[in-house]
This record gives sequence, structure tokens and C-alpha cells, in this order.
Amino acid sequence: MKHLIGFVLAALLALAPAFAQAPKGWKVRADHSADASDPDAAGAVKFVISGSGFHATNPMAAVYWNPENTVTGDYTLKGTFKLIKSAGYSEYYGLILGGSGLEGPMQSYLYFMVTDDGTFLIKRRSGNSSTQSVSPKTASPAVKKPDAAGTSTNALEVRVKGDKVDFVINGTVVSTLPKTGLGTKTDGIYGIRVNHQLDVQIDNFGISKM
Repeated sequence: MKHLIGFVLAALLALAPAFAQAPKGWKVRADHSADASDPDAAGAVKFVISGSGFHATNPMAAVYWNPENTVTGDYTLKGTFKLIKSAGYSEYYGLILGGSGLEGPMQSYLYFMVTDDGTFLIKRRSGNSSTQSVSPKTASPAVKKPDAAGTSTNALEVRVKGDKVDFVINGTVVSTLPKTGLGTKTDGIYGIRVNHQLDVQIDNFGISKM
């Protein structure tokens, strides 16, 4: 009986992201926190159309993507992120690119994100539990910190051209890396990642080909 209950609970946890709210055609994959000192909040993940963009409410971390949003070659990926609410844990939010297998155990993508302490990072995910740092947490004056009301707006870009990739915040190139230094591809699905305990509006999201 205990084994059966354990199996049912595991199945429900695996299906939990499917109950998240998202626009038609979009997928959601949630990541549950395993850190007791930095727990998830209560409630369901919500990703909805808001104005001309999207609004993400994240009690737990999640990746959002539309399987039709794929790109190859040279391109610029953009998104303007307005932090509306943070629990004060300096959690990150931003862009993903080069994605594949996002619904399975071999998920893979590159992500470029900022947080409210004025830092950015670039990482890659390989599989369900493995992440590797491409560029460590780095302070930059290009990152806008929250104002007195607790909000901030940061425009992120990833410019893929030839054998290099520029990572841009509010018009400032904060890092330039060779494609070979990324440890993963830049072709594939592009989307959005918002970590837990955050409330974020995303505008001007999309791709322009060079």
C-alpha cells in the first residue's frame, strides 16, 4: 500500500506543471526548489497574455516556451522584463535559447538572466538536475535595481552572429563569448525562464533575424 501511495504521489508531482495556466500553444515546465532555506511559495504557476506581452506569476521556478518558436543561424533574441514583485531572495529571470527536449529528462537550453541585486549570469542546463555555469554571477551597472516601489525594468538581448554571442542588458554588451565557449548550441527553441517567488511582466519578446 505504501508503495502504491508513493507511486501516486510521484505521478501527481510529475503532472503538476500540466496544471499551470498558460496561453494556447505555450508549454510550462516547473522546477521545484530542493533548498529548505529558499522554498517555493504556495499556489500554481501562471503565465498569461498581458497587454502586448506576457505576465508570469511564479510560486516556483518555471520555463515557458512555444514549440513553434525555433531559430537557427544568426539572430537576436529580445525581451523586456519588469520585476513587479520579489520575495527578496535575489532570484533570476530572463531568456532561454538553444532549447531541445524541454518536456523530457534530457532537457537542454542556455539561459541569460538578471536579478534584483544588480547581477546577471549565463548558465546551461543539461538534463533534469545538471546545470553548469557559463558566466558566473557578475555585478554590472547595466542591470537596473528595483526602485523604492520594488520594481525594475531590464531589457535583455542575446545576439548570435557567426562564431560569437553577445549578451546585452539595456543596450550594454555585458559579455561576449565564442560559441565554442558556451558548451551547448544556440540553434533550437527560445523562450523565457522565471525563478520562484517572482512576479514579472515580459514585453517585446521575440526574434529578429540578422
